[in-house]
Amino acid sequence: MATGAESEAESSVRGVLRQFVSFERDVLVLSLAMFAFSLAFQMTSRYVPEYLRVLGAGAVVIGLFGTLGNVISFAYPYPGGALSDRIGSRRALTLFGLLSSLGFVVWLFADVFGVVTTGPVTLGPVSLPELTIPVGVFLGLLLAQCWSSFGLGATFAVVKQATTPERLATGFASTETVRRLAFLLGPLVAAAVLATYAFEDGFRVVLAIAAAVAFVGTVAQHRLYDATEDTLGKSFAGVGQVVADLRSLPEELPPLLVGDTLVRFANGMVYTFFVIVVVEFLEVGATLPVVGRLDPAAFFGVLLAVEMTVALLTMAPVAALSRRVGLKPVVALGFLVYAVFPILLVSAPADPLVVTLLFAFSGLRFAGLPAHKALIVGPAAADAGGRVTGSYYLVRNFAVIPSAALGGLLYEYSPELSFTVASAVGLVGVVLFLVFGEEFEDAIAT
Repeated sequence: MATGAESEAESSVRGVLRQFVSFERDVLVLSLAMFAFSLAFQMTSRYVPEYLRVLGAGAVVIGLFGTLGNVISFAYPYPGGALSDRIGSRRALTLFGLLSSLGFVVWLFADVFGVVTTGPVTLGPVSLPELTIPVGVFLGLLLAQCWSSFGLGATFAVVKQATTPERLATGFASTETVRRLAFLLGPLVAAAVLATYAFEDGFRVVLAIAAAVAFVGTVAQHRLYDATEDTLGKSFAGVGQVVADLRSLPEELPPLLVGDTLVRFANGMVYTFFVIVVVEFLEVGATLPVVGRLDPAAFFGVLLAVEMTVALLTMAPVAALSRRVGLKPVVALGFLVYAVFPILLVSAPADPLVVTLLFAFSGLRFAGLPAHKALIVGPAAADAGGRVTGSYYLVRNFAVIPSAALGGLLYEYSPELSFTVASAVGLVGVVLFLVFGEEFEDAIAT
């Protein structure tokens, strides 16, 4: 006979599907659009660092590419909301969808844009070799991330309004699962293509598929989405409002924000280089039943799918568990996985089973995301969920901007050094959160 916790976890898993199909039409359309763009981005973005390497870029340039992604994550949301105010949500979402689709096309034809080559660079005591910068890859990133600039704060606010405090984590698990399904399927599509073609040709095929998926998602979103009742972005009031929101963050959030920022800074140092470590540093491939031999690039797609499978299988049960033990222990577990994974990966033997188990372990970091989101928005006033969320991520995303560039500098010197420093920074964040972080009291079922 199942225990109460087990049956609750089971009902949470089934509830993911029930909550998804019960969404209002516009929310459902946006969720499906999110799936399409996530699918396109996940089948491509994790391989772009290897694409850069093939086009002649070194570790420093790859790190700068990661930092540009951090800049975009920080800089796009507020201007995106302002643009939505001016031209309407439907037009803005369509425009950004088309720009994202164009971004994948630019990546596809990145060699047309050529490269910029600098001479040796000296930064204080550090001397860098000649840098080769594939312009099209950087330009494509500016476009490909356009669509994802919308909706973060609104999504948090909607979930908060639609669920009771003790079910926040479960509610976030439902919406997160929709998006993470694309994170699972995208790398598998890439792995299937790369198992057939050499990397450069195969990745261009992947980019063409991604562009088509993003374009279809844009058209479907434009035709199906009815924005007549939409209020997204209408509360944007300029920089003064942002400053006021930052000053009024609930007192429970600063310790979480500090720990989270350190953990994400650590992850940002090495995230861009995961594919490089698997493909070039470890050079680990695998032989799978039926599929046959996979080279390291194709195997990396399988590893990402394993990671996301674990995330999807554990997200809802862990969200249900958080109602029993509280949000803080679950969030701390996710932070810990983030922190230790880099040093475990760079120290691993070139054994496909060991590396697969490591990526399965890495999937546990996603299991804590619903609890993490609940811990952010839970203390907010009923009508301030979006502003609190936007302010929180504004600070965190700004702080992690230089992480990938720093990781690239260290990786140029030594991959082991870069990944070890990243884990050390992450562990500091974990400790600070454990010591100073506060529980969201209403999240625990009684």
